[in-house]
Amino acid sequence: MLLTDTHTHLYYEQDSEKQAQLMERCFENNVNRLFLPNVDAKSIAMIDDLVAKYPDNCFAMAGLHPCDVKEDFLALLDEIYNSIAERKIYAIGEIGIDLYWDKSTLAIQQDAFRKQIGWAKSLGLPIVIHCREAFEEVFEVLESERDEKLRGIFHCFTGNLAQAKQAIDLNFYLGIGGVVTYKKAGLDAVIADIPLAHLVLETDSPYLAPVPFRGKPNESSYLIYIAQKLADIYGVSIEEIAAVTTQNSKNIFGV
Repeated sequence: MLLTDTHTHLYYEQDSEKQAQLMERCFENNVNRLFLPNVDAKSIAMIDDLVAKYPDNCFAMAGLHPCDVKEDFLALLDEIYNSIAERKIYAIGEIGIDLYWDKSTLAIQQDAFRKQIGWAKSLGLPIVIHCREAFEEVFEVLESERDEKLRGIFHCFTGNLAQAKQAIDLNFYLGIGGVVTYKKAGLDAVIADIPLAHLVLETDSPYLAPVPFRGKPNESSYLIYIAQKLADIYGVSIEEIAAVTTQNSKNIFGV
């Protein structure tokens, strides 16, 4: 069985011994592919360090998280973009719009989002979208950018069925994480009406730990619990969930 975590910040753990233990627990749970979203300029080196340690297992992205889009965002974008030429990356992400923390930066978040979508199209890469309390605003940008080059993942998808279908119509997969295991979230009912062919798995570690670890720090090895929840929803084996979602990740990232 081969599981793929399409979105993990495992590199946040900078204690080398603890980091190695996190990776070992991944391997014990068959989580052998980890995709690392970038959030700012400082995280580039942390991601590259983890990729260097585990080149067969860890894969880098590059992007500016919407919560890090501040007045100096253009300079940050230049710094991140200039790093791409020297590195192997598999997506532009995580990028998007977040109106949970600060609605006043919407205009510059939209600007940064569009610029990074442009990077992805020019490089032939998918994008990985962060969308929090901003479905309408994200879809507005995506619809205006819709073409055959636009594709990727809606990270940590928590929308309704109509939003799921719109995302899929825009050529996006839905990233399903720990929220699907939360009883009152309702995400299980939404994805029950979505074919497995449109889903990928993720943890967003160290955030959003699945049941039975909800409220505690998340880690990529816990992907097994998310996979098991999907197996229960779809009435198939966890091996089938792993096989289909890993193939979906290969379709997106090309590796």
